[in-house]
Amino acid sequence: MPNRLAGGLSSAKSRLIAAIVPTLAHSLFSETVQVFSDTMSRAGYQVLLGLSGYNDHDEDDLLDAVLSRRPEGVLLTGVAHTATLRERLQKIDIPIVETWDMTRQPIDMLVGFSHERVGAAVAERFVARGRRHPALVSANDERALARRRGFIETLAAHGIHDVPEVLVQPPSSVALGRDSLPCILTQSADIDAIFCGSDLLALGVVSEARKMGVAVPGRIAVCGFGDLAFAADTSPALTTVRVDGRRIGATAARCLIERLGGAPGTPMIDVDFELVERATL
Repeated sequence: MPNRLAGGLSSAKSRLIAAIVPTLAHSLFSETVQVFSDTMSRAGYQVLLGLSGYNDHDEDDLLDAVLSRRPEGVLLTGVAHTATLRERLQKIDIPIVETWDMTRQPIDMLVGFSHERVGAAVAERFVARGRRHPALVSANDERALARRRGFIETLAAHGIHDVPEVLVQPPSSVALGRDSLPCILTQSADIDAIFCGSDLLALGVVSEARKMGVAVPGRIAVCGFGDLAFAADTSPALTTVRVDGRRIGATAARCLIERLGGAPGTPMIDVDFELVERATL
């Protein structure tokens, strides 16, 4: 049987779809994977799941492994891939859908949103609430750094420069959020708002603020990202950015199913996001 990677199309369909995500440690990606898998299953496909972590080269190695199974389609998380991987994917004759990000040059199809716009929206909300000394606590993966970029650039447009920040290695955790607050407060005593790159980091910041006697949102407002299951139930309830991971999964599956059925498919779908204001702002 000829290998599809060599350029040939196998007459025997594998009915296999590869899905690569960084982690399933929290609901941010797990909801996407669950809905994607369920939708593909109803269409008669099986999903082979791979966890890539947050390292581009690990993603390359993982993709080598899953492509050897000759999947009929691939779901990827994000749009930041190595040049080698991108070139390879553009050459294989199967549909590919990237998710959870936005770019003007997708490999094939794309279902996501702009992380830069997320950062910009949070910055605008902080400024609108009179917070003139914001800070940032974020992981340093590509998507989080895009949110950082939008946040920093928008604050600069409002005349706010030299934003204090702490960057942590992914994956994010509550413990990293706790550790970040004392560190960032040593950079400036005037900090009155913190944008956290994930709800886990935000929960850690709020928890440590309580321990240190720092009032939230009285002295410092806090905003997370992801609207994880606990966000509405923290005390105070966490302001955050909601992304519909279930919609991403369902839409990505529909794009692949349409393409596999011979339709041209939709090249780019923006699912947008929502800033959910709760008690920490």
